[in-house]
Amino acid sequence: MLRKFLTLAVIAAPFSTAFSQDSTAKKGELTISGFVDAYYRYNFSNPKNVVDDDGNRPFNNATSFTNSQNSFELGMASLKADYTHGKISATLDLGFGTRAREFSYVEDGILQAVKQAYVSYSPTDKIKFTMGKWGTHVGYELLDPQLNRNYSMSYMFSYGPFSHTGIKADFGLSDHIGLMVGVANPTDYLSANFAKKNFLAQFSTTFENFSAFLNYVGGKDMSNGTGNQVGLTATGKISDKFSLGYDGTVKMYKPEGGESDSWWGSALYVNVDPTDKFGLTLRGEYFDDKKGVIGFNSSIFQTTLSLNIKPHENITIIPEFRLDSAKDPMFYKKGDSFESPSAKSTGSFLLAAIVHF
Repeated sequence: MLRKFLTLAVIAAPFSTAFSQDSTAKKGELTISGFVDAYYRYNFSNPKNVVDDDGNRPFNNATSFTNSQNSFELGMASLKADYTHGKISATLDLGFGTRAREFSYVEDGILQAVKQAYVSYSPTDKIKFTMGKWGTHVGYELLDPQLNRNYSMSYMFSYGPFSHTGIKADFGLSDHIGLMVGVANPTDYLSANFAKKNFLAQFSTTFENFSAFLNYVGGKDMSNGTGNQVGLTATGKISDKFSLGYDGTVKMYKPEGGESDSWWGSALYVNVDPTDKFGLTLRGEYFDDKKGVIGFNSSIFQTTLSLNIKPHENITIIPEFRLDSAKDPMFYKKGDSFESPSAKSTGSFLLAAIVHF
């Protein structure tokens, strides 16, 4: 018996060694990245005496991720793993904190931490298929704060899609032109049994100093309402110290059994970078929800001035001043009741710090 075992071991050893060497040779590349960000926000109207029946106070903030007043807050701690091996790749992107919870607002528990999780296959250099959950292609701003120059978010980002779960195909039609088409669950839903699917599309053109993206998402939502959103984003580099960004979108929505209405917005981003360690961005956004699709029943213009201070290549400090002005009263001031805001404008100061690696 022992002799048989030794004979088997001798025969198996070369195969075991060959398999081990072959596995090592075929290992792909794994890249780990991430960031941690924190912020402080102060709204100058400071409506601390305005309280609803449940004891909640308004923050005079109607956009994502910065709903706080006179408080130091954790934005998000994030870890991202990207794996590539020849024609295949996979990404797992996890986040913990306010941004992650609001981004995955449809989900509960640990699933709120899954910002993105997808696998990809590229049969050629010009074609790539992706399946899973990924951040939306619609809009100029992104979830991760180090990828934006303003820390607070626009209205178009806050009320547009956040993510899609489905399958998409990216085609490189030429060196400068791309096309993406896809099918996904209703917007922001990780799981959507028995639900009708949304159609996704993007047409892009990219040159050295200019890029533009025409985006679309449309289909039924979970309540069987129908939404169609079209958006255009563009960036242009004038010089090493000056660049412009544009974001514009319109969403048409028809609830089941109701009439179709729409909201739209347009924003310009002016970026100035005198040095590698200092820059500033002025964002001006007009957002029109006069038809009450979202619930504002008004139009809003917001102006945000953000400084980008980089004492080290891995840290960005953002002092930010923001003014929101509406056509109709929708912000609070001292003496208001929760049911009756009386201010048409409000100002805020924000200080954020982001370390990325």
